[in-house]
Amino acid sequence: MPQTIAFIGSGNIGRALARLAVDAGLDVVLSNSRGPETLADVVAELGATARAATPAEAARAADLVVVSLPFHAYDKLPADALAGRTVIDTMHYFPDRDGRIEDLEERRTTSSELLQRHLPGSRVVKALGTMDFLRLYSSARPSGHPERSALPLTGDDAEAKTEAVRFLDALGYDAVDIGSLADSWRHEAGTPISVLLPYIGEPPTGMTQEQAQEWLFNGPSAVVGAARVEELTDQATRTGRVGLYMEDMFPVGR
Repeated sequence: MPQTIAFIGSGNIGRALARLAVDAGLDVVLSNSRGPETLADVVAELGATARAATPAEAARAADLVVVSLPFHAYDKLPADALAGRTVIDTMHYFPDRDGRIEDLEERRTTSSELLQRHLPGSRVVKALGTMDFLRLYSSARPSGHPERSALPLTGDDAEAKTEAVRFLDALGYDAVDIGSLADSWRHEAGTPISVLLPYIGEPPTGMTQEQAQEWLFNGPSAVVGAARVEELTDQATRTGRVGLYMEDMFPVGR
């Protein structure tokens, strides 16, 4: 596995993964759309093995690149700089944030296939998008730990998936290969495996919006093993509305 990991998008998910990568002894290169200077505080927090760059510079600095942008910005990624790289896609389609994308609404493709289409020279693997950023960091456990969780991944390139499995292992998670990018809808936002349940545990019933948000940030984590990942991704169906809406993020009234 590469010793340097690049991140394009340094929001909550990107930062949580960068922290895990640094904890694992990896070098990280962070980037965002606003410029390296805006990441000075994050780089200082992460320490000497972290630095900031532009997205294109970050892409060229590593063979494995984690992409964590709002999905509507996927086609702004530097395709030339990402050529030859394994790209870990953590992104999800939120129609009320990203705008309606007809190819997704009509289920003619998946969000990860759209990303792969934009990055024809890269090897896209969808992973690391099924947990909220708080538990993504706090639930990581070393290999063999009884409370280590598993995460699903999909991709079309076997070598890239092997690389992604090693990366997840270094971060603190087992990986479950559930198929190709055409199968990636099984762990997209709004499916049984993503985004809040099951890793966040069963919420209390009858909460207000404010109570739900408080519970989201302070509620317990749940351990999800490989067998449960397979069970939940098998339960996914391509019925109902596509993607996740903000109103679905909090279990109000449950």
